Amino acid sequence: MRINIPNINKLIENNFRGNKTFFAETIGISREYVSQILNGKKEADSTKFCNATIRYCEKNNLNYKDYIFLE
Repeated sequence: MRINIPNINKLIENNFRGNKTFFAETIGISREYVSQILNGKKEADSTKFCNATIRYCEKNNLNYKDYIFLE
């Protein structure tokens, strides 16, 4: 699995008013970790981030495949 960073950024912009901290708190991951992934400082294949995104999508009736590349 790998994070679709452009689509995650759109999700944050649309659903969290661009607030990455609020997004991080909502999915239960530290703001710093989310920032590192979205800025390319950590690999986009983070199981922790992917699983948190999938849980968020399931709770909010979103298709997680829009945000996660399954490889």
